[in-house]
Amino acid sequence: MIRSSLRFAVLVAVFGGGMAAPAVAEENASAMLRRLAVDAQNHSAEVSEIAVASAKETPFANLAQLGEALYFDTNLSANRTMSCATCHDPSTAFRDPRIDVADGAFSLGDDGKSLGDRNAPTASYARFSPPFHVRDDGVAVGGQFWDGRAMDLAEQAGGPPLNPIEMGMPDKASVVERLREDEDYVAGFKALFGDDVWSDSDQVYGAMTKAIAAFEESDQFAPFDSKYDRFLRGEYKMTPQEELGRVLFFSQQFTNCNTCHMLKTSPTAEGETFTNYEFHNIGVPRNVATRDATDKDIGFTDNGLLDNAAIEDPAYRGKYKTPSLRNVAVTGPYMHNGVFADLETVVRFYNKYNSKAEVNQTNPETGKPWGEPEVAGTISIKELEQGDALDDKRIDAIVAFLKTLTDARYEPLLADHEPASND
Repeated sequence: MIRSSLRFAVLVAVFGGGMAAPAVAEENASAMLRRLAVDAQNHSAEVSEIAVASAKETPFANLAQLGEALYFDTNLSANRTMSCATCHDPSTAFRDPRIDVADGAFSLGDDGKSLGDRNAPTASYARFSPPFHVRDDGVAVGGQFWDGRAMDLAEQAGGPPLNPIEMGMPDKASVVERLREDEDYVAGFKALFGDDVWSDSDQVYGAMTKAIAAFEESDQFAPFDSKYDRFLRGEYKMTPQEELGRVLFFSQQFTNCNTCHMLKTSPTAEGETFTNYEFHNIGVPRNVATRDATDKDIGFTDNGLLDNAAIEDPAYRGKYKTPSLRNVAVTGPYMHNGVFADLETVVRFYNKYNSKAEVNQTNPETGKPWGEPEVAGTISIKELEQGDALDDKRIDAIVAFLKTLTDARYEPLLADHEPASND
């Protein structure tokens, strides 16, 4: 194409007036063609150099790509051992894969010894949580973390690096110095946030959190491609057990599931995140066994929503944000303190509010009573006692339906999360 264009240019230049002799014209044309070819090669080299320079100046195509690099960067922790992905690993549905530590109930910090008091929730589908607020009716909604204390994903991303028992960095300036060590970050932040972004540590830190949030807002965190989604699109047929579980889940006559774990008014609505993002106390007992095994105070009481700086009313004590049920079958252990290992146990725990039979007042994982609620005075009894008592068939069906909420790429993990046999 270049050679054709050059030849056309030469012919126009030499023969345009129609007065040159053929032999001379041919000689002049050849010389000019060679000269223009050399010029074109030089120009091509210059363009390549500009492209390379541009790539160096903008190593990240967009904000989400920068956020992805930051999400996996262990250099942003004190001992350079921990990143966002450490506790929210994409290969395990964005949960902490280190189940050998504290039975997976609590996450190990960058210092190799500190443990949190809450179970790290999955980061999948987190982008749909609205900013934290309290409605006119007094119901708290949204935010990030179990207590909603982060307004949005960007604010949430800024927490762990500075948490002394998580990534352990002393201050924002220290994190910024780590960022400066990477020339791609230096160039990328300038390209995406302006040349003066590095003039202020707070500005750089804020840019970092926005980039991580942009990555967490990408479709890989929320593909909506589970069996349930495929069922809604007519691409998958539920098994009889899964269909029974689906009917039970969406029926307020039989269960209390959709009271809190349903955002949209229609049970056939696409894009359902299976949470209304409200906060409730469901009477979860203390995780005594794990706390005792890890030398943590077994009498510790988590205040839940009351730990949110925006909340002062003790009526909110012990309440936690209703989690999404997306990927719930592969993201145990469960509850804010990881007290239950199996999904079936969770369903049976809810069932204890609707059945006073002795068998339903026993935790199948321990063979002992469920235990006293960590916070007793603010339990959402009205919501919990809605619906009928469930027999084993219906419990199994609900669990089967919940498994259909697993993203397609995590379906192979389901086999690893089957309850241990008692045989």
